[in-house]
Amino acid sequence: MLDLVSPPIPAATAGGLASLAGRLTRGFARFGRETPVPGLMVTRADAPSGLIHAVYEPSFCLVVQGRKASMLGESVLTYAAGQCLLAMVDVPVSVRITEASAERPYLALSLSIDPAMVAELLVEQGERLDSGAGFAALRVAELDPRLCDPLARLLDLLEAPEDLPVLGPLIRREIVWRLLGGPLGGTLRQIGLRDTHAARIGRAAAWIRAHYAAPLRVADLAALAHMSPASFHRHFKAVTTLSPVQFQKQVRLQEARRRLMAHEEVASVGYAIGYESPSQFSRDYRRLFGTPPGRDGAAMRASLAAGAA
Repeated sequence: MLDLVSPPIPAATAGGLASLAGRLTRGFARFGRETPVPGLMVTRADAPSGLIHAVYEPSFCLVVQGRKASMLGESVLTYAAGQCLLAMVDVPVSVRITEASAERPYLALSLSIDPAMVAELLVEQGERLDSGAGFAALRVAELDPRLCDPLARLLDLLEAPEDLPVLGPLIRREIVWRLLGGPLGGTLRQIGLRDTHAARIGRAAAWIRAHYAAPLRVADLAALAHMSPASFHRHFKAVTTLSPVQFQKQVRLQEARRRLMAHEEVASVGYAIGYESPSQFSRDYRRLFGTPPGRDGAAMRASLAAGAA
């Protein structure tokens, strides 16, 4: 199927989602917060941010107010209110909120996507797809207006926890179904079909993220993806913009940052994420985050303490 270009989201509907998200996030200290809805995160920021390092999992992100930029390698994707981003594989990114204020805060929501649900809906759709079709890890598009109602109903469940166990899975299924029929459907369909290059690279990327501390052998990952090592390396870099080794390094270092924020010692963190040399760990950490690990960890903990106060 060809991607269909949907009209921009109606202003009244966009305003309704922004109003709902703003009310639900009132009192947030900063940035994202997990919700009782599995896989749903709602984000608020009252000012532009510095560089935020994260690992996206397969997910759908909608900006309802403000503007954001996501950077993958040298690729920069900017999206604003009424636009959404689809992440198709586990991939390390750098993010910056570029438009936000106390009067008009940045507001966004993201929802994880289960490839198994995509596959199940494709069976019902009777979809067929060439496994060699083009693919990118991140894509931005205008929001399909048909998604506004189920997204609002999903947010409403945050205030109706008794309905969540029954209605939550149904609404998530409806959202994925609408995504498949919208402008991002061509990209989303690729992760639901097991033998597409996208799905194979996605499984390898998920393995690296789950086993970031283990030695990386490209031949083993290629076997997991049912590709030759040369083909795997080429397709992996085409999808993620990183080599497998670069990908693992970024995932390791982002895990290190999370551990440092939790007061773990620098030396123990380096060994825990797979580094054998403390000096190499410090060099790589500083190269990615701009600050030595000990100093960065202390600054993050101080910032969190100030925000809590």
